[in-house]
Amino acid sequence: MTLPAEAQEAIRSFGISIEDYMLPVHGRVPQIQILDEHGSLRPEDERGSAPGHDYPIPAASELLEGYRRLVIGRRVNDQNSALVRQGRMAVYPSSHGQEACQVAAAMCLADGDWMFPTYRDSVAVMTRGVDPVETMTLFRGDWHGGYDPQEQKVGIQSTPLTTQLLHAVGVAHAAKLRGEDTVVLAMCGDGATSEGDFHEALNFAAVFNLPVVFFVQNNQYAISVPLAHQTVAPSLAHKAIGYGMAGERVDGNDAVALLAVLDRAVRLARAGSGPLLVEAYTYRMQAHTNADDATRYREDAEVAAWAIKDPLKRMREYLRGEGALTDETEAAFAADAEEVAAQLREGLGTESSTDPQDLFRFVYTEPTPQLREQATQLADEVSREEQGA
Repeated sequence: MTLPAEAQEAIRSFGISIEDYMLPVHGRVPQIQILDEHGSLRPEDERGSAPGHDYPIPAASELLEGYRRLVIGRRVNDQNSALVRQGRMAVYPSSHGQEACQVAAAMCLADGDWMFPTYRDSVAVMTRGVDPVETMTLFRGDWHGGYDPQEQKVGIQSTPLTTQLLHAVGVAHAAKLRGEDTVVLAMCGDGATSEGDFHEALNFAAVFNLPVVFFVQNNQYAISVPLAHQTVAPSLAHKAIGYGMAGERVDGNDAVALLAVLDRAVRLARAGSGPLLVEAYTYRMQAHTNADDATRYREDAEVAAWAIKDPLKRMREYLRGEGALTDETEAAFAADAEEVAAQLREGLGTESSTDPQDLFRFVYTEPTPQLREQATQLADEVSREEQGA
């Protein structure tokens, strides 16, 4: 397999041989893990790195900010789930247990980079800087996505699987044509890797050597379908080899490892290495959405085993052990989380004003005859209902 010349040059600039760059997807299933399940540092020779790969522990300031964001993310998940039960949101796909993936995804990017999230990535969107209430507007059933993608360079959360990967590749292609150093992070889940759009996005990005980091959160289930029924590949990271790109698997509940791996992936992509695939091995602790009953397809013992690997507990124990996290700092982080939760309660606790005609008003600059007909039909039905006919 031959990588483009510019990609080889960028890879070597990091002191990495082409062979070592590609090694992670050649038969290796082990994952990068810096913290063990109890929050202790693993010995360097047991962290799962391939030869030539260096994953230094991020600075203490970055880890503290990461933990603060984890605390906020967990509170956001809990608050949003409560708002659904109160009827303030129509649906919420919780990322409880996956907060480390969410936070690291947003923190690894520069201001000028783009992120394309899925419907489960609300915490990542907020961590990127999007207003929490605007982030959740989509889940109230409003006609729009809630925020301006251009403001924070965050695509609208995508409900259809993998369509956002094609959008991400398109933005990366445009940026490369303009000579910009933009990196695009394209997020998806394990179920998305079974979609045709996944293949199209990775293939196009590889052929045109685009600066895209494909970040797959493998939380074990595509709704109720377990990973074993989706693929027989040793890992989802192995799928990278078919596109001529490097792939790496990282413990998705280890925030330290995630920050290290994604920081490196973004640096490589910005330097011209081309696209990379990062698989985060994690778990969806709660149901797919509030409309799902997860007890129908997985055992309580399985969930309990993953609860031990909680990303917040691991990060907290590590920072406490390093003396970087104090009682005062934890209290401040908890207060920050409560402030966001209060903002969500206040913003989503009000009734939204909707106009059914917005369904048709913003589809085309000049409505088609079919849309005009449908708009008239709906207006008539609404009028008759209001009159009690």
